[in-house]
Amino acid sequence: MATTLRVSPTTAVIPVHAVWGAAAGLVGGVGFGIWMSVSRPMADTAMITMVAGLLGSTNAFVGWLIHLSIALFAGIGFGVLVGQFAHKLAPAVVLGLAYGAVWWTVGALWIMPANMGMPVFEWNEVTSSSLGGHLVFGLLAGLTFSCIAQVMGKRPGTAGG
Repeated sequence: MATTLRVSPTTAVIPVHAVWGAAAGLVGGVGFGIWMSVSRPMADTAMITMVAGLLGSTNAFVGWLIHLSIALFAGIGFGVLVGQFAHKLAPAVVLGLAYGAVWWTVGALWIMPANMGMPVFEWNEVTSSSLGGHLVFGLLAGLTFSCIAQVMGKRPGTAGG
């Protein structure tokens, strides 16, 4: 049975792992966003502005909004899908890195290039740099999730997974 958090006695419950995953996804997303802001794998264009291109923009702020929205969604997915196995540090790190690699495969190699009219599943400077960023995301998300789980599990009277 999943641990849940009640918003109020009459309001629907929220799975705790989803909430922890959302926070972990945002932390991982900030780390990955910094990576994309400084990484310029092609023609002095920051990767974060390439993300903005998903909505037809070149504005870095738009790129950050899109990126953090995706990171939030991915973090919730991490919590829901593997959160029960990510309470301890070592499994959380391994699962986070694997999860980041999966998102790289689905997002950077398939969805993003397909939406931008570029070749899918192509290895190049952008996708290789993106792999590093996705691994940073996964590492930070896994570490954050594990830290939250451990802190919340030690607090008396809280939902401890």
